[in-house]
Amino acid sequence: MENQPEVIIKSSFWQNLFKTPTEKNDLEEVLKSMPPFKNLKSHHLKLLIKVIHNRVYAANEHIFFQGDPGIGLYIIVDGEVLITREEEHHRFDLALLNRGDFFGEIALLDEEKRSASAIALKETQIAVIFKPDLDEFVEKFPKEGINILRGISQIIATRLRNLNQDYFVLYNINRKK
Repeated sequence: MENQPEVIIKSSFWQNLFKTPTEKNDLEEVLKSMPPFKNLKSHHLKLLIKVIHNRVYAANEHIFFQGDPGIGLYIIVDGEVLITREEEHHRFDLALLNRGDFFGEIALLDEEKRSASAIALKETQIAVIFKPDLDEFVEKFPKEGINILRGISQIIATRLRNLNQDYFVLYNINRKK
């Protein structure tokens, strides 16, 4: 019998179970650069960091799939993530995200399923804020929580305005044909 090449499938499942916390300075730096968190006082930022979960994803590993329950906000500490959507057996690449970008933020506001998939394009370090953890933070620190939610809402509003503009441009292009 011929020697078959050994196929190794890399999964970050076990690595994530035993992952050491992200370097606090690195995560703090990323959070301070993001509109929802940039105005938090150092004390509250440190408390928020305590509820953040750290994950590492291998290249080409799904972070979540379209249709999964939305459970949290994902912040890219290092790496690259592709957001894709499948429709009628076609994949549409929606966004390419890097360090300091975040995605999945709508899950903090509603309980709907994911509208797209997220795939790590190379080894990617992610900080995750799960909805129940943020809800608890907001209850304990309402003023700071409102500012975080306001910042997230402003990002969502900006993304919606950009999407509306893109739709309008495409509509006009198709109307002229």
